[in-house]
Amino acid sequence: MIPLLRSSHFQPTMAVTGFATALALSAGRGTGAILVAAAVLCGQLSVGWSNDYIDRARDRTAARMDKPIVAGSVSARLVWRCALVAAAACVPLSMLSGWRAGLVHLGAVAMAWMYNLSLKNTAASVVPYALAFGALPIFVSLGLSGHPLPPGWAITAAALLGAGAHFVNTLPDLGDDALTGVRGLPHRLGPRLSLIGGTVLMASATATLAVFPRGRLGPLGTALIVGAFAAIGGVIVSALSGHPRAAWSLTLCAAGLTVAVYLANGTALRS
Repeated sequence: MIPLLRSSHFQPTMAVTGFATALALSAGRGTGAILVAAAVLCGQLSVGWSNDYIDRARDRTAARMDKPIVAGSVSARLVWRCALVAAAACVPLSMLSGWRAGLVHLGAVAMAWMYNLSLKNTAASVVPYALAFGALPIFVSLGLSGHPLPPGWAITAAALLGAGAHFVNTLPDLGDDALTGVRGLPHRLGPRLSLIGGTVLMASATATLAVFPRGRLGPLGTALIVGAFAAIGGVIVSALSGHPRAAWSLTLCAAGLTVAVYLANGTALRS
């Protein structure tokens, strides 16, 4: 069971699910937040499992023994079947939030699958991250009564956060990806520019949530902003000191603090 969970990219899967659930609760979805959590969790599991299955040949070439399929601790067939089951479950779970919200979320999951299947090897590799993350507040908001759209700043902040995460997420794997011919945008820019681009995008997301909502941040919100920028600084230090995986963990921490900035603001997810 543990190797199967590891193959799902468990850490980011749970992080994204937690972020979406927190947004749903703060937006007033009530018990509907459970539906949001279930839909996002299934979508993320399907993306993680499909990623490990699709990349299994590349991972073997790069001797990625940290990958359960390569290590032989879980079968590729089981991972693929789990990906398909999770994707199938994601459809009705997404639609339980209403057809508008459901289609938005399914579109976001489809974009993530497109990244796994082909876009990760192109200069447009950042696009699925930006679109999929930007769709999360739309998914949550459209599930509310009256189906309101979220404010533009919420969509922008989420898209910036997702795009920034993409650049930092690739840093640990740049060497292995070079062996297998992966040429996404971060690979074309190189590690230094990817680090700069990723951290600037994440900092921009935090700044957006600090400036644009109408609510008052107060001491807690201010502390969270400081914490988010500190975590982003930690990303830079970790990456430059040769610890790219620690940089990725700090990226998730920075993302969590950025979401907490929004929650501390207390602004409803409505235009």
